[in-house]
Amino acid sequence: MDNIEVLREKLDQLRVEHRDLDGVISQMQAERSFDQLQLARLKKRKLEIKTQIASLESKLIPDIIA
Repeated sequence: MDNIEVLREKLDQLRVEHRDLDGVISQMQAERSFDQLQLARLKKRKLEIKTQIASLESKLIPDIIA
């Protein structure tokens, strides 16, 4: 498995985790009472994952000199 395949696999894993967190966050917000601290932590983790996804995507896109 070469480096690009490893990056793509990691990217796929992060996208799944991001999607799962989105569902959990939405479900928590729909409930009448939920733990604000836990919700904040989940949102922070989701943002961290989004940043990692953007970083990996930029590594997978070849540099184009205009």
